[in-house]
Amino acid sequence: MAKPMTKTQLVAALAEEMGSDKKSASAALDAVTSIITKEVSNGGAVTLPGVGKIYCRERPERMVRNPATGEQFKKEADKVVKMTIAKALKDSVNG
Repeated sequence: MAKPMTKTQLVAALAEEMGSDKKSASAALDAVTSIITKEVSNGGAVTLPGVGKIYCRERPERMVRNPATGEQFKKEADKVVKMTIAKALKDSVNG
């Protein structure tokens, strides 16, 4: 498996794709990240066309087990961030 792209590499690729400098590409990436974070943390969802949908889901209270000791205990309800991958991206990877 290839190494994941770092933020520096992503900013450089974004700047090249936009025909812009790295400073404005970094600002654009930070703005998009900030918008997604605000929306999802407030219970909303964000759809990135061609990539997928990022949303927050609530998990109910449940029993979990500590693998080291085998002890079972109740875990409180919490929220998790999920992402559904768009069909277009799945098709481009598999096809």
